[in-house]
Amino acid sequence: MLSSPLIKLLIADDHEIFRDGLKLMLSKLTNVHLVGEAENGEELVKKATWLKPDVIITDIKMPLMDGVEATKKINNSYPNIGIIALSMYNEDGLIIDMLEAGAKGFLIKNAGKLEIIEAINTVFEKQPYYCKTTSHALTKRIAESTFNPYENSEKVIFSDREIEVLKLVCKEYSNKEIADKLCISARTVEGHRLKLQEKTNARNTVGMVMYAFKNNICN
Repeated sequence: MLSSPLIKLLIADDHEIFRDGLKLMLSKLTNVHLVGEAENGEELVKKATWLKPDVIITDIKMPLMDGVEATKKINNSYPNIGIIALSMYNEDGLIIDMLEAGAKGFLIKNAGKLEIIEAINTVFEKQPYYCKTTSHALTKRIAESTFNPYENSEKVIFSDREIEVLKLVCKEYSNKEIADKLCISARTVEGHRLKLQEKTNARNTVGMVMYAFKNNICN
């Protein structure tokens, strides 16, 4: 049985208590190796150069150099490093700045362990990751930004029914509401959603909706 590849991770946050908590959680993972930590943007850029991590988790607001500027510098020199932005709930504009600077995904700071692990693995696989709690308003703002991880991906072919379901998902309809509108069962809707998630290579509904917006399916 093949083992999972070891992911080299670098973390950056100016709060030592947060870094310590993240380190403790990560220490229990067998496929993630924490290669270093930084407490400001300048240190992050230097350590990214020395350590060549696969993935970086970084706060946006940091002293000396913020996460946006650090991300620009790292992405310009090492575009294969997957950068995940850490944000607070009221930092929508900064999240967009991070994505446009080269981040591949973002998480809210109080994201749970399983979501953090999922984000690390997703970005390591060169796929974008959107926090599960992303609001519909922020999803649309990101869709309208210059950030577009799908521009070079192969075109996906959807059935007419899948497009109908996807458009209703974009409008935040529940499975039951979609089922009622299309005169199909909720279980059938769930099957369509799972297939859509697979086709768009999305890890959650936010990723699926983002794909739809970026490819003008829900516009």
